[in-house]
Amino acid sequence: MAQLRRNPECDAMPHRRTAPPGGTGDLLQTLGDLTGRILDRIKFQQARVELAAALQRQVLAAELPVLPCLHAAGRYAPARAGLDIGGDWYDGFHMPDGSVGFVIGDVQGHDVEAAALMGQVRTCLRAVATATTDPSEVLRRTNDLLVSMNSGLFVTCSFLRFDPVTKELADARAGHVPAVWAADDGRCDIVLNEGGLPLGIQAGEKYPSTRRSLTDVGVFVLVTDGLVEGPSYPIEEGLERVAALAGGGACRSDPDELARRIIRVADATGHSDDAAVLVLRYGGLQREQWQGEG
Repeated sequence: MAQLRRNPECDAMPHRRTAPPGGTGDLLQTLGDLTGRILDRIKFQQARVELAAALQRQVLAAELPVLPCLHAAGRYAPARAGLDIGGDWYDGFHMPDGSVGFVIGDVQGHDVEAAALMGQVRTCLRAVATATTDPSEVLRRTNDLLVSMNSGLFVTCSFLRFDPVTKELADARAGHVPAVWAADDGRCDIVLNEGGLPLGIQAGEKYPSTRRSLTDVGVFVLVTDGLVEGPSYPIEEGLERVAALAGGGACRSDPDELARRIIRVADATGHSDDAAVLVLRYGGLQREQWQGEG
């Protein structure tokens, strides 16, 4: 039987390898597509953040009214998660009957939708207050407007009306954190007045109002829940800490400085939400007096 002999020329020929399906070229193409999509999403997210931050700056940049017998100051701390912005805000404005309106609120969530709704709610409140200045009616009408918008988000807030002639403060609350009141003589209280549901949940909701005569020297402090409540920090403890800061001699200090002290409470709660505080200081002291006491 003849023995097969190997051809040396065949051994010298190079072997060509066929690239298997899904090889390096396809992999690089896939990675390129994914990278492009990720960059597009990053740009989109950056645009959302910039839009939300711009909305928030526009709202919080509004100047608060200053009256001879009442001075207001506000502070805001951004969220530690999400877009670093949120739906907390405060506002103050003159109303047609000569009174002054103040509001603090918190839109559910901390993203661009919350920031956008925050701007809408602020506008709604100001618009409604041109027709009625009663806090109960302002919240009722604003609530019905938000329900009709069907945004899917709800809003907690407190609306206050101060009459500089009668020195009367009227307030109504829509599912919001209670206010803290402190007088110069050492009296202090967490104002647990009755309130209604948050805005935007149920049409026809009623919001009882409470009236208080501000004839002495003191402060009225409003906060959002991100300031006084954290994962392991109960809201009652946060409100007590705010009350301790607001009580006693603090009533005679610069309201802007008091707002700065109170916003720091959020650092102790380990909050992941944004936080806001609105301080209303009332009484007979002149500006020059409380500015020198700090």
